[in-house]
Amino acid sequence: MRRPTSMSEKRNICGSRLTTACAVMGVCISSNLQASGFAVPELSATGIGTANALVANPVDRGAVPYNPAALAFHDESWLSVGSLLIGPEFSVDTANGSGDSAGANWLAAPMLQGAIKLNERWSAGFSVNAPFGLETRWKTNTFAPLSGSIPLPPPPHGPGGSVPASPQPTQSSLEILDVVPTLTYALSDELAVAVGADLYWVKSAKLNSSITQLEGDGTGLGFNLSALYAKGPFSAGINFHSSTTINVEGSYSVLNPTLLLIGALQPSQTAELDLDLPWRLQLGVRYAFTPALAVEVDWTRNGWNTFEAIQVTGDLNGAILFEDRNDWEDANAYRLGVTYQLQEQTQLRFGYAYDETPQGDAYFSARVPDNDRHLFGIGVGHRLGDGWQIEAGYMYVKFEERKYRSATLYLGDAEINGTDAIDGDYEANAHLIGLAVSRSFDAF
Repeated sequence: MRRPTSMSEKRNICGSRLTTACAVMGVCISSNLQASGFAVPELSATGIGTANALVANPVDRGAVPYNPAALAFHDESWLSVGSLLIGPEFSVDTANGSGDSAGANWLAAPMLQGAIKLNERWSAGFSVNAPFGLETRWKTNTFAPLSGSIPLPPPPHGPGGSVPASPQPTQSSLEILDVVPTLTYALSDELAVAVGADLYWVKSAKLNSSITQLEGDGTGLGFNLSALYAKGPFSAGINFHSSTTINVEGSYSVLNPTLLLIGALQPSQTAELDLDLPWRLQLGVRYAFTPALAVEVDWTRNGWNTFEAIQVTGDLNGAILFEDRNDWEDANAYRLGVTYQLQEQTQLRFGYAYDETPQGDAYFSARVPDNDRHLFGIGVGHRLGDGWQIEAGYMYVKFEERKYRSATLYLGDAEINGTDAIDGDYEANAHLIGLAVSRSFDAF
């Protein structure tokens, strides 16, 4: 491939690649504080209280989103409406000083579940949740090697002034909703299986940087399979969600017209990318030591190896605008949940989980400053009578500090991931609150 021979040619190529890199990464990546990568496994208020250890639970309504096969063990139809509130806090110390993400104080996601008992063998269910995404807002000049400007030739040979040496990411956000219809069949009194679909909708994906903006949305389709065995005080469950590719289509626009005049940026246009979501496998066992006390242990495997690269295509000429490498690895999570029936109407919940990060040092990204983390949950459920039930859960998420130092020099090229441009000490934590109200109805 021919190399650029002049300084202006180098500048144009570098500016175009850098801006596109910043823009497209903002569409599909957000910093997440609850699970490995940018996953959000909290699907119910019950799950928040038990640190998501519910895949083997045949009793509680809030366990159904984690294992739809549990519907076979419920004698009633019911509907649950709730919300997940997330308060993230994360910061980085770099050569430019200390920087905090200026994201929204609290973010909200839906938690909606329902069950219909069709007959003694068949049940239908659905849920709506937000299994992926969050938001980051880094201030300009957080990272020193990405700061600065390039002087432009003065008139009459150029427009004069200067342009940013590299795009400064400001806001990156991603909202994904998953609508999950399922069908459950009881093979026997002790064993049930379920099959369902994952209807993903990228409700909002956007980036604001110092010089560009990209917004988009899209849809994708996957499937899920689950099974649950329960006999006496013992139960065991399995749940699998397939990997999914979501086609994201959006509009790419340039905020600095000077960069268009000097040819440093691609013109505003529509573009698209394929966002690969990981497969998820959950296994769990639960044992009721007494009528009041039950303990569950779960293992989760997230197939992040599907998240290898991001490739964005412009619609003007079909050319690949940018290809970014992530090269993540599959990651495990280990969960412990405890439920205690304090009274006939009131249940207490406790949980702890340890989630591994899929992100190594080779392609570490400041947009997803991920690391291993600890999750602590507590919650309560209370039956009010006449089929009504209220639930609440609180979770604290603590990241292990990540002191990232790279031996790969940042040379002003498009590849920022894994370079010393984003060296720093990263810290993060989050507060999660789940609230839900449900009501049961007479079965068939």
